[in-house]
Amino acid sequence: MGPNCHFYPGSKVWAPWNLICADQVTAGDRAEIYNPAPMLFRSHAIVSQGAYVCGATHDFDDPAFPLLAFSMVVGAYAWICARASVGPGVNVGEGAVLGLGSVATRDLEPWGVYAGVPAVKVKERKRTNSSVMTSAASPSQPPS
Repeated sequence: MGPNCHFYPGSKVWAPWNLICADQVTAGDRAEIYNPAPMLFRSHAIVSQGAYVCGATHDFDDPAFPLLAFSMVVGAYAWICARASVGPGVNVGEGAVLGLGSVATRDLEPWGVYAGVPAVKVKERKRTNSSVMTSAASPSQPPS
């Protein structure tokens, strides 16, 4: 866990030993991170209230219904808004925004703003302070 991370008391992390956070990662109340495989949150990533990041599913074609767990990355300065969901194996690019109640079923490109069910790219996010945004590559960030 990097410096200045803040996980609100009502947030849930299924497997803390599989959670890797850079600096200033935040998870709001009722945010849930289901991470049976390692999950990396880069610098300043935010998971807002009631959001769900799902790192696994089941192989429904196999009669044994085995668990399929995925390593995932949430990029620096990415924001998963309130009540949004990120599906198994979906990576969230640097600076990407997943809007209120949206469902990401495919990787989100860096600096894109996504909305809907399933989420689609609706615009590009502005990068207003390049000196702050480039700090995501600071030495406190875990390696890729």
